[in-house]
Amino acid sequence: MAHAYTPGLRVAELTTLRKERRLPIKGEVVVKMGDRVESDTVVARTHLPGNVQLVNVASKLGLPPEDLPSVMVKKESEEAKSGEAIAETRGFFGLFRSSVPAPCDCTVENISTVTGQVILREPPTPIEIDAYIDGAVVDVFEGEGIAVETVGTFIQGIFGVGGERTGVIRIAVEGPDEMLDASKIGDDDRGRIIVGGSHVTWDGLQKAMKTGASGIVVGGFDDPDLKKLLGKDLGVAITGHEDVETTLVLTEGFGEIAMARGTFDLLKSREGMKASINGATQIRAGVIRPEIVVPVGGAKPPDAAEAASSAAGLGIGSLIRVIREPNFGRLGKVTELPNELMKMESESMVRVLSVEFEDGSQALLPRANVEMIER
Repeated sequence: MAHAYTPGLRVAELTTLRKERRLPIKGEVVVKMGDRVESDTVVARTHLPGNVQLVNVASKLGLPPEDLPSVMVKKESEEAKSGEAIAETRGFFGLFRSSVPAPCDCTVENISTVTGQVILREPPTPIEIDAYIDGAVVDVFEGEGIAVETVGTFIQGIFGVGGERTGVIRIAVEGPDEMLDASKIGDDDRGRIIVGGSHVTWDGLQKAMKTGASGIVVGGFDDPDLKKLLGKDLGVAITGHEDVETTLVLTEGFGEIAMARGTFDLLKSREGMKASINGATQIRAGVIRPEIVVPVGGAKPPDAAEAASSAAGLGIGSLIRVIREPNFGRLGKVTELPNELMKMESESMVRVLSVEFEDGSQALLPRANVEMIER
């Protein structure tokens, strides 16, 4: 059977997932190999060094730099509270003293007799990373982090904003083509991941954020509303670090686009289960897709043959989505993969494929105009 590689979305009912959780700098790993962890279990921690502040103490006190050590109240490695004197002159007969206060809580890191400056280090920032998904620790990277593994449902989206969150899945609509608006979101949705259909309205998103929903998963969202949400045009940067209360994942794209029936039905089958969601997206080199992970406790991982089949690439019978007009967003199955190049309306010679859409209609499309949905 002919095959071709086409990068695409993955929608898997059951698969083995491995997530590496690493600290930005060396620190302490607080779990061990084989431990069972929850999504919110802290697995490693460290401290980021505080910011540095330079204070020209010699200049402030009107002293030559070489006299600086004699007036320092705080020595190197000693701590000072904000407003507390770090240097002070003796004055005359105990009068007319001059002092230099610490601009913040800090530690004296260096006293320079050359420049007259004192280097102050602000308190370190504690950093903790959690497991993100429920699973088992299968690898430990000494001083750096861990790898956690689970068996569960894995769904990738087209685009997302917002970082990692967890919550229980709730289906808020009757079908994949139904809009998610404010009327379908209630106060009891705090901490939940709400699944809509074709589109979430601006009012619906605002209510979800006000309610404290962990995430929203829908087919589409309006581009002007995205600009309102972020306060700026997104550009081509990676997403996932936005200061938003609710993570948003789009499974189809921008506009009002019905969620793929298979994706909707899969999410519906997981209603009431705990899931992890991440809106991080990067569409340049090193593609990152937003995702929903639903660990399924006690599920048997797929065997090697099944895993190899899902990774085989585009082939006859593969499910695809068209990513360019005039059939943008339509789903179908590959019926033929001709080997020869074919001339398109643009006069370019490209590789093509034949696809049968869900309504039974067929089309011949350039392979570059589709992406595979891996199951």
